[in-house]
Amino acid sequence: MEYQKKELPEKVRTTGLLLAGAGLLLIIISYIVDPRREAFNNVIGLMFFASIAIGALVLVALEYLSGAVWSTPFRRVSEFIASSLPLLLVLAVPLFMMMGLVFHWAHEDVVSADKVLANKTAYLNIPFFIGRTIGIVLVLYLFYYLFTRNSRKQDETRDQRLTKTNVKLSAGFMPVAGIGLTFLAVDWMMSLEPHWFSTIFGIYYISATLLAGLAATTYASVSLNEAGYLHPGINKDHYYSLGALMFAITNFWAYIAFSQFLLIWYANIPEESIWFVMRWEGNWKYISVLLVLVRFIIPYAGLLSQPAKSDPKRLKWVSLFILGAHFLDLYWLIMPTYSKSIVFSFYEIGFPVFVIGLIIIVFYMQAKKHNLAPVGDPKLQRGLDFHL
Repeated sequence: MEYQKKELPEKVRTTGLLLAGAGLLLIIISYIVDPRREAFNNVIGLMFFASIAIGALVLVALEYLSGAVWSTPFRRVSEFIASSLPLLLVLAVPLFMMMGLVFHWAHEDVVSADKVLANKTAYLNIPFFIGRTIGIVLVLYLFYYLFTRNSRKQDETRDQRLTKTNVKLSAGFMPVAGIGLTFLAVDWMMSLEPHWFSTIFGIYYISATLLAGLAATTYASVSLNEAGYLHPGINKDHYYSLGALMFAITNFWAYIAFSQFLLIWYANIPEESIWFVMRWEGNWKYISVLLVLVRFIIPYAGLLSQPAKSDPKRLKWVSLFILGAHFLDLYWLIMPTYSKSIVFSFYEIGFPVFVIGLIIIVFYMQAKKHNLAPVGDPKLQRGLDFHL
């Protein structure tokens, strides 16, 4: 069976446009009504978008670096999701212009009266902060461009050396991505409470990012394959590795999250434990407990059995559930700095709707121009033949 390129239906683009338009309208209204609250939601939206786009790109690099073949039939889905990466800067621009609404350290009078913050000004200053974000996005996009240029060129030339080139690029990409994601986590989330610190926070966000990118890839892959847009050689047996990897990373995220909590709580250092105390005060404790359920227990139970890891319906709902739980996790990480009690209304809806709409639009545009299967990759047939 050979792959035949099919264009996605127009309703996919229409759905993306409607979601992006509705989300943008809500964002504009929210910024007009309550700019500070919406700025915090902007941070959530930025980190949510970054998780999906960068997480998908990490999956591409992991395939090349590990020599995996099972993921090759699905790799273009990850590539198309990762193509939205430059739009991160679009979401960051409003925050660049009003950083004082979100970050305590962005006020010179506050910093000058605080010895701890004054000692951190070499790192926590607005020009360097903005430069780091722009630099990280541009460097990661450069790797995306090189990966996909070689991948798409291979569709035409069948040159196996292009795979070897991408393997070498992946070896350079992985440490860059790890450092870049850590910077994004520290800058946009940890520095909301600039007196607090955690040496595990970077890997906490990295694990969440990989899981979000995988969940988005899994949902899109299963949906596209059911509709006949991927390689006809893919069947539900090929889904098992997607489900198994989601299960594994869910466990890894839980391990990192519990390790961070346990080490900080056991040490009982005020500068560290205050962060968790904030998330146990008022009704935030309900979100803290809920996260244990929705971020770990439910996905764990949903993917525990072997048949569940190959069940397309199960994979789709678990993928969407993981993305929703990830958004709730980011809300829990960021919003306690804004309010001592839970706040949720139309303000919090705009950015996730806008982000989803943007990703759908970009995915549609990529699928219109390029194959949804890497037909020139020498690993493709081995991926189709791979079964556990």
